[in-house]
Amino acid sequence: MKAMLLAAGRGSRMGDLTKDIPKPLLPINGTSLIAHQVMSLAQHGFQEIIINTSMFGEKIHTHLGDGQQFGVKILYSVEEEPLETGGGIHKALPLLGDKPFLIAGADIYTEYPYAELYNKSLDGQAHLVMVPNPSFHPKGDFVLTNGQLHDSEASERCTYSCIAVIDPKLFNDTESGSFPIAPLLRKAMTDELVSGELYTGTWMNVGTPEDLCEAEQLLSKQNSLSETSEKN
Repeated sequence: MKAMLLAAGRGSRMGDLTKDIPKPLLPINGTSLIAHQVMSLAQHGFQEIIINTSMFGEKIHTHLGDGQQFGVKILYSVEEEPLETGGGIHKALPLLGDKPFLIAGADIYTEYPYAELYNKSLDGQAHLVMVPNPSFHPKGDFVLTNGQLHDSEASERCTYSCIAVIDPKLFNDTESGSFPIAPLLRKAMTDELVSGELYTGTWMNVGTPEDLCEAEQLLSKQNSLSETSEKN
């Protein structure tokens, strides 16, 4: 299974931190957000990764290269201007092929076990990993009931983690250009074609400088615990 990291966003909420670099290159304890994701995907069996880039994208290309240093193959889908999530995936479809593929945000920090999604069999057009609602998004996105996702206000919702397995059939009725993916997912949900799961482990959407500091503190704490465990 191929994976796609979404890295074309501007990261404007980071202020001066992203004045000259794309947000996925911001470091957490010396390693960029996107490198953390690439290493995690490689660890869990993914060997071919497509990355979409836009502003300052050449810096991501220089930073990661062809992926050889991580033991993977990296291909790039270059956007002259950001195409939003839907448009960006649509443009990359020739690289992704005709089989289901994984997508993940390049600017999230997580310990999600990607191996659980490797070659996942889909009953519909998408499978989304959901997380408990973070403080910045208290109302959530979709309702998860018995493994199916619904677009409803009637029940408590959870938040889309920006990790999913997508069947390219989701894009059958779309054309090239800039468009979000959410309307496609909502349409598929009405036909019960979107499954989901709730992940309660480590996950952070690194959208602000404060989030970056929190992620650094979390990783430092985890590293300290790991070193202590090894000594014992």
